[in-house]
Amino acid sequence: MNYSDWQEIFSVEWPGLWARLGEATQTRERHFGRRVSFCVILNAKSGACSEDCAFCSQSGRARSDAPRYPLLAREKLVAAAKAAAAAGASRFSIVTSGRGMVTPREQEAIIEAVAAIRQAAPIRVCASLGIVGREFLRDLKAAGLYRYHHNLESAASHFPRICSTHTYGERVATIEAAKAAGLSVCAGGILGLGESVAQRWELAQALEDLAVDAIPLNFLHPLPGTALADRPRLSPLTALQAVAAFRLAFPERSLIICGGRQVTLGSLSPLVFAAGADSLMTGDYLTTRGRLPEEDRQVLADLGLELAGNKELGGWERADALTPAPQESCHGITDIT
Repeated sequence: MNYSDWQEIFSVEWPGLWARLGEATQTRERHFGRRVSFCVILNAKSGACSEDCAFCSQSGRARSDAPRYPLLAREKLVAAAKAAAAAGASRFSIVTSGRGMVTPREQEAIIEAVAAIRQAAPIRVCASLGIVGREFLRDLKAAGLYRYHHNLESAASHFPRICSTHTYGERVATIEAAKAAGLSVCAGGILGLGESVAQRWELAQALEDLAVDAIPLNFLHPLPGTALADRPRLSPLTALQAVAAFRLAFPERSLIICGGRQVTLGSLSPLVFAAGADSLMTGDYLTTRGRLPEEDRQVLADLGLELAGNKELGGWERADALTPAPQESCHGITDIT
């Protein structure tokens, strides 16, 4: 895909979009068949973040009621991973707030939790722990971590408008360190931060240069107390254009639809598969409600799609017993909402 094609997708209106959705569907099915995978995340450490990301109500700069609690006990992380596997998820991610997990005590706790989950649950373990170094990433790999998640969030040219407490280069360096440690890397961004179509292309080119393995797409969910609280949400049309554009730009990469799915797309959410998505984040997000996995499984069944991953499906128990009740807030690492 070149930039002219990219521009055309974002300029087409509904009648013309169907043809591009058909093209995106064919591309997805050529590389992924009719199988869709689920991932589940757990907010393992919440709030009190030192960073000033404009979209995030866990930031210490935000005026929000985001929950605050320290790193959860290993037993709770294992229990959440087991529940995710039982619900049919292929991947379970431990997500923590803050600039990065750098204290030896917390690092050791995460390493032990990863190893314990690998022993206890039939699921791939991922982590989103902020800006960290290569040695820690190597230790995580040795413990059994499959994938490290670290979003670029937006284009380099737009990044200073959404964060000033760390640099775009630091985020790139973390992704490179994860790759050097032998980990699969999941990196994408948040759409609707005020970026231009050209800056979305810039983000896509950066992800291509980094050769990431999977691309999560989030849609801004403007939350009270954040710097972007008054920013309008993307239209469903623009969101679907974006999914199709990324699918056609990255035909062989996994494209995961994450935060902001319900509030942005509403009743049109199932069209993300027509637009080329091959994976969903299901269950609750970091601090806001998501869709129940059984609801998302029913959508797949209605569309004639298959769930990839675990075959032993069980009931889904929300993480309320593990963490404080979700509130309206977000996190700057995986996914908005």
